[in-house]
Amino acid sequence: MKLLVIGLGGCGGRLADEFTRLNQRARRQRRITVVIDVLAVNTDPGDLSALRNVKSDLRHRIRIGARKASSHGVRNISELAAEIARVDADKVIDAIRQIPRLSEFDAFLLIAGAAGGTGSGSIPVISEFIRERHRDKPLYNLIVLPFEHEERTEERAIYNSAMCLKLASRVTDAIFLVDNQRYVREDASLRNNLDKINARIVEPFYNILCTGEERNVKYLGARLLNARDIMLTLSGWTVISCGRTPLRAVRLPFGLSRLLRKKESEPSEGVEAMEAAVDELSFSCNPKDAARALYLLTGPSQEMNLTLIEKLGDYLKTLAPDAIIRSGDYPRGKGYMDVSIILSELTNVEKVKRYYSEAAKVTSTIQRKHT
Repeated sequence: MKLLVIGLGGCGGRLADEFTRLNQRARRQRRITVVIDVLAVNTDPGDLSALRNVKSDLRHRIRIGARKASSHGVRNISELAAEIARVDADKVIDAIRQIPRLSEFDAFLLIAGAAGGTGSGSIPVISEFIRERHRDKPLYNLIVLPFEHEERTEERAIYNSAMCLKLASRVTDAIFLVDNQRYVREDASLRNNLDKINARIVEPFYNILCTGEERNVKYLGARLLNARDIMLTLSGWTVISCGRTPLRAVRLPFGLSRLLRKKESEPSEGVEAMEAAVDELSFSCNPKDAARALYLLTGPSQEMNLTLIEKLGDYLKTLAPDAIIRSGDYPRGKGYMDVSIILSELTNVEKVKRYYSEAAKVTSTIQRKHT
């Protein structure tokens, strides 16, 4: 599956930067393109200039709101960001039109942090403009929820998050929910923590995007998971994850160097990888609330068999009994088993409901401050 990625605001731009790295890695390691282009949009020129991988020209790093926003952006006022986005949306639309390989991509992925100003205010607006002009392409959002300390100390974080999620859900096909707090490491510095969080947020997309673009017959799975399967899975509130388990092996006697797998451990290793993926879901949810699900098994071809695929399918069905489940295998990698999971069309998303409820209590106060 090929994406056109647009990062909005500081958080969205950094994650867009990470998707650029992911695509560079896919091209280097697998000779596969999974992202046809990446745009970063911001009111803060400093954030744009700090990006490492997004191309540095004005078409790829788009500043909006130069007249209305200060040199440091909109200072968490999402309403101002929405106003700016409506005025300057044509800058983004024009940049999309100029992409050389525009006909090749399968879906849009717009990314933003929910708690900030520029990203949370602009992502519903830019999504709406793109939807009006590209109705033939699926439109997905990846929205990052605030840290716990932001929720506790900043009423703006709750308000911005609620408005962002509510408005974005009206114009998108699916929203990947990402909870920043799930990736925090207490022993890491803030900068290192953010870099690692961003890498972990993007990593689960790697195999899922690559498998359908694979052209080397050596790496084509028995059940190919392609863009159509992903599109049929993604709907509404969505979470994504991947888990990895190293393959256990024994060395043959008489000095032979080839490793022989312990056949009795195959199913358990695959299930361990799936359990790890469930533990690392991008957002805490009950899998039973999913109406659609997808999993991809990635590992050495000689380690994958029908028994393992069936066992993984049965396991996921126990977790999400009401979900329509799609699956695939991808014979790539050495020494490990990966399982990538998507749970979609989630109902009863408690944290989102809480944001809506808490935001309603402070709406009048927030709006008075803005005016």
